Amino acid sequence: MWMSLSKYISIFLLLTLSGLFIINILVWKLDLCSLDLRRIHSEDPPPLDRERSFCSHLGKEPSPEEALEERYLLESIAWPETQPWLTSSPLTQTSDPAHSLFAILPAGGRREWHVGDQLEALVLMKDFQGRPKSHGGDFLLARLHSPELEAGVAGHVLDHRNGTYSAIFPLLWEGSVWVDVTLVHPSEAVPVLRRLREEHPDRVLYKSLFRSGILSETTMCNLRLPTNQQPLCNYTDPNTGEPWYCYKPKQLLSCDTRINHFRAGYQKDLITDKEALLFQSGVNLKARIHAMANDSVTVLPKKKEVESSSAKAAPIRTTASGYYFQGSWRGLGGVVIRQFKDTTAITQCLKDKMVYMYGDSTVRQYYEFLTSFLPELREFNLQSPVSTGPFMAVDIPHNILLKYRSHGPPISWTPISISQLRYVANELDGLAGGSKTVVVISIWAHFSTFPVQVYIRRLRHIRRAVVRLLDRAPETVVLVRSANLRAQSLQESLNFSDWFSVQLDEVLKAMFRGLNIFFVDAWEMTLAHHLPHDIHPHPPIIKNMINTILSHICPVKN
Repeated sequence: MWMSLSKYISIFLLLTLSGLFIINILVWKLDLCSLDLRRIHSEDPPPLDRERSFCSHLGKEPSPEEALEERYLLESIAWPETQPWLTSSPLTQTSDPAHSLFAILPAGGRREWHVGDQLEALVLMKDFQGRPKSHGGDFLLARLHSPELEAGVAGHVLDHRNGTYSAIFPLLWEGSVWVDVTLVHPSEAVPVLRRLREEHPDRVLYKSLFRSGILSETTMCNLRLPTNQQPLCNYTDPNTGEPWYCYKPKQLLSCDTRINHFRAGYQKDLITDKEALLFQSGVNLKARIHAMANDSVTVLPKKKEVESSSAKAAPIRTTASGYYFQGSWRGLGGVVIRQFKDTTAITQCLKDKMVYMYGDSTVRQYYEFLTSFLPELREFNLQSPVSTGPFMAVDIPHNILLKYRSHGPPISWTPISISQLRYVANELDGLAGGSKTVVVISIWAHFSTFPVQVYIRRLRHIRRAVVRLLDRAPETVVLVRSANLRAQSLQESLNFSDWFSVQLDEVLKAMFRGLNIFFVDAWEMTLAHHLPHDIHPHPPIIKNMINTILSHICPVKN
């Protein structure tokens, strides 16, 4: 009898343990965002492993078509895989721009270049001991320029995955041209950035103030928060499904007493002292690579065409969207970029127009430029904070309305009222649209610290709203501003590296391609210009962006 009883006890314990195991698995899945997920540094999670992606199960589940698009986008920006820089590895084995070199290759075996040709430079990466690198993955930028002509164009960098790279440039003007090649990050730094993005997407600290009467309390907020610390307030947007959470105040304050949203700082000490050596300004962070011999060539006039039925000139084929010449941006294909040199020309273009600007501070620059440049624009005092808005200005004699509003969280600014936290997609749905309506969108700078899936989800909601707007009002002019290069220091790189931005830039362009909208290619406009990179591009670059926008609003008539 004891043997039988022992048998039943064993079965009971087994069932109990199995039940607990299953419950733990369910709790793990439901509370995934409370975990500090870690992964092996040499492996990336599969693009559609939605259980491991950053809170990807929050909000609406993507449709099969959206899931396929997400896979395509993630694969299109996949960076060459490199072995992680081991703790035992010395810095001397990493990419060193001071030892690396580039050489301009002959054009078809001859050292003669004409307008319409391509110029190619071969880059050979070496380590600090002067030994050639055997793998790719370095983040390089390339620019071709002529200082005396105030001309410049962005180059296309091709990674051969063996330590060599090709920088390819279209030749678009005559005269002497110089090649610049810059190492933004060595390949060994990329896994560090990737790890930060996947393991510490909450490294920008967000908070909100809750207040009712004499009671007030500030709590942490983010796209995800550990649920095992205290109850959460759920501020997921009901229309877009965009998630946002704050810890519920411990005092007798309800979730409805939330007053504002603001950035409270950054997490620190997320990398080791040795890893910090990979982010040394002027050493291996945005450092120039020098030429093996000459770094310039002379571009001759375009070859004369041979007019015959059998020989026709091939068009210039380039990946560049435009270039600078005599300080002015010229587009390659599409709308001719006009030069709006005075207030009268800009005012006449904007006459009877309503211009709505949505996004971050890089589009706020356009509002600030126009309101400071056009004397008849009068700003309404909306009692808005200087950096956050919203802002509105009107020119009554010419019937011009100009409005700016920031995008919804995550946005890293000084305190902004909850009443002014609006998602771009919802704002677009509130527009009637039409031939007198202009929309300018810029949303990228505040998504650098999050996995790309978060950005894809946000852009998908905005794209749907743009499609709805153009369906009901096809004559609406919609312009989308891309990401731009910025200054890089150690701390700046860990949160807002150009490596993060270039991937967001490519995703944005891919997701809006094919729609009846226009791009302001801020990436190339900052790369091709001689002025230093800055999160807020310098006035001459902004002026060229304004010219680009106005040229699409008021195109040259045939």
